[in-house]
Amino acid sequence: MSKNSEEYTARHLSVLEGLEAVRKRPGMYIGSTDHRGLMHCVWEIIDNAIDEALEGHCKTIRVTLHDDHSVSVQDDGRGIPIDIVKSVGLTGVEVVFTKLHAGGKFGGGSYTSSGGLHGVGASVVNALSARLDVEVDRAGKTYGMSFRRGEPGTFDDAKGRTPSSPFTPFTDSSELAVVGKAKRGVTGTRVRFWADYQIFPKTVDFDFDTLLARARQSAFLVPGLTLIVRDERTSDVVEETLCFDGGIVDYVDYLAKDTAVTDTWRFTGSGTYVETVQQLDDSGHLVAGDVERTCQVECALRWGIGYETQVKSYVNIISTPKGGTHVAGFEQALLKIFRKEVEKNSRKLKITAKDGRLEKDDILAGLTAVVTVRFPEPQFEGQTKEILGTPQIRQVVSQVVTSELKTQLGSNKRDDKQQNSNLLTKIVGEMKARQSARIHKEISRRKNALETSSLPAKLADCRSNEVEKSELFIVEGDSALGTAKLARSSEFQALFPIRGKILNVQKASTADMLANAECSAIIQVIGAGSGRTFNLDAARYGKIILMTDADVDGAHIRTLLLTLFFRYMRPLIEAGRVYAAVPPLHRVEIAATGRRKKEYVYTYSEDELNALLKKLKRSGRAYKEPIQRYKGLGEMDADQLAQTTMDPSGRTLRRITLADEAALTQAEETFELLMGSVVAPRKEFIVNGANQLALDDIDA
Repeated sequence: MSKNSEEYTARHLSVLEGLEAVRKRPGMYIGSTDHRGLMHCVWEIIDNAIDEALEGHCKTIRVTLHDDHSVSVQDDGRGIPIDIVKSVGLTGVEVVFTKLHAGGKFGGGSYTSSGGLHGVGASVVNALSARLDVEVDRAGKTYGMSFRRGEPGTFDDAKGRTPSSPFTPFTDSSELAVVGKAKRGVTGTRVRFWADYQIFPKTVDFDFDTLLARARQSAFLVPGLTLIVRDERTSDVVEETLCFDGGIVDYVDYLAKDTAVTDTWRFTGSGTYVETVQQLDDSGHLVAGDVERTCQVECALRWGIGYETQVKSYVNIISTPKGGTHVAGFEQALLKIFRKEVEKNSRKLKITAKDGRLEKDDILAGLTAVVTVRFPEPQFEGQTKEILGTPQIRQVVSQVVTSELKTQLGSNKRDDKQQNSNLLTKIVGEMKARQSARIHKEISRRKNALETSSLPAKLADCRSNEVEKSELFIVEGDSALGTAKLARSSEFQALFPIRGKILNVQKASTADMLANAECSAIIQVIGAGSGRTFNLDAARYGKIILMTDADVDGAHIRTLLLTLFFRYMRPLIEAGRVYAAVPPLHRVEIAATGRRKKEYVYTYSEDELNALLKKLKRSGRAYKEPIQRYKGLGEMDADQLAQTTMDPSGRTLRRITLADEAALTQAEETFELLMGSVVAPRKEFIVNGANQLALDDIDA
């Protein structure tokens, strides 16, 4: 036995009492001590107020970020109990804020469902605060108590209310002081705390945007609840009031950005289950017993034409970003029902044996959903409550969703039947897309192994294998291809021609897109798949350049191509790897004068041409009439095309980008406006735009 082993005895063991354990290991309770942990402290206090709202006792919650780095949360609920808890001899206020695993959510009947089930939320926030003040309005009086790092006492605020004010801890007994009067019938709780920068880095602060997003989420989840969020830290005070009567249906409509395939469906129901739990008997001891629980289930879901999935899940209004048994039950029901529906309609949907079987990801593509469950004493995996662990909830949610979805898909209403048909078509299209991606991946592997090419014959590939340096020009028509082949540098520039206008994929289903020869060929040439299977690292070219004619038809073709990339290969745009070539509109031949030789100058707009002609006139130089106006790429010879459009040393490229979330939202709306199925908004856009266009500017 080593010397260190001999010295390791019981005296080396530490027992952390009460809130000392929280301050020693804060990550166990709030996840981390960075920005996320700091905001988690705010959530704990807000969630307590929301629990009051869930029970019907609270209508308004006000959250304020003060300019002294403190946060206050005010609600008009019942107010924290002020009477003495017999088992510990302390007031309810002090118990809630100083004792771990204490509160009204352990089966005492005060809350039928709540998010703060562990009883550590408020006490943990108190332990990690340099100062916390709580005021309670009950029975016509306002009661107050203050804490410093979890210890109750009094602050001397003669010079201002700060965490550094002189503090006197209680010694013999604690006191819940009466600090004012409350109006008759008025109840509620106000909590204000200053985070302890002995625990949190001084560089982190409360984030208003994050707080606003969380408040909006809560307002959606509790219809009729008003949340007021206020930021007083700048000279321009910002305040937002949030209240949504439509509940999670409004939430799904807010989250979904793409064009709808179905309306937003709302499924509700409940189920019971038996759970063995530890309960307090009359003597205060824990005794195991079977309890019948009731779980309320509410889901709102809607499919759009996109392929991205958003499933937000909540347990008693607490967000579970990593899912859990409720989400598993939801997905289980979807898969079970849609597999039956697809099998039943296989002939109508033109499904063959090679298409395989429907998978979960096929159904989730384009789905926006909110799944909420409410039941007593949920079991979470950890204090941060990111995953629901109660096993019985899976079956309850599955039964509710199965029953409701069967009713929806079996509806005989005309609109419902059309939506159901469109949805099944979309899901089958996703299944076929997945199979196509798998086959393409196998073909690519086979190509690498056997050194054979399965790429379209029309592709004029480059010799280089360096993805970063390679460029793919998607050109309009075979005539432009012939000139481009002579103009390109075959070492790193590849060419792929398309026949005019490709399919408008904003209107078409995934299956129709894959069936379109031009669209499927472009996806095959790029080699990275499409939709949710797209893999940016597998793209065969560093730049994708759309090279179309400088006319209206060329602009239309470029828009159709961008629609395809935005809808099915968006990571290419987000990575800044999609470009539009800028071919010239005019070539001006300037006559030789004196020692000056004949020159050719290219211009790319009418304004640029007019400026050039004025400059030539001032300098006394003549130019050949008529000026050559390029209608298409085919009118240029190889040298001209190379010099103006393809040679990196002289060309101009426009990079297509998505700078931020706002740009993404705007792009979604613009593509839907210009390329979507609804005609009326597009007509209005064209009519309004026509008023801004002079007849003389039309190049006809």
